[in-house]
Amino acid sequence: MFNIVLVSPQIPPNTGTIGRLCVNLGATLHLVKPLGFDISEKAVRRAGLDYWDRLNLVVWESLEEFLEANLVTEHFHLATTKTTRPYWEANYSPNDWILFGSEVSGLPKELLDRYRENCITIPMTPEGRSLNLGISVGIVAYEGVRQNGGIV
Repeated sequence: MFNIVLVSPQIPPNTGTIGRLCVNLGATLHLVKPLGFDISEKAVRRAGLDYWDRLNLVVWESLEEFLEANLVTEHFHLATTKTTRPYWEANYSPNDWILFGSEVSGLPKELLDRYRENCITIPMTPEGRSLNLGISVGIVAYEGVRQNGGIV
């Protein structure tokens, strides 16, 4: 249904949760290196990720490689805390790209500045700094599901 892109994810359980979510959505998970953990077959098996073999997974060597291969259009949505446009105002279509940054630093500022019109956010109270990455992906992805009448 969608392309979920994690740029430099650092926390293995978050990526595992998002992988399971992608399997259930029929989405492709794109991981952009550097990663903060090992995703070799041995590491995945040791972690007990019994659904990982059903995951549509693409691994990119760098953000530059990813962007060279995928032209940024209106079908790209950049999730960030550095904008005011709520995620539900975006129009999601099957095969759209939804990008999330690292748990530590988010998406690169240069990317956000360059594609400001593609930025979306999940509104939070001033007391909150951010949400867990897995929760954020779920919130945005299922808004896309809702807009498209269910899992396609």
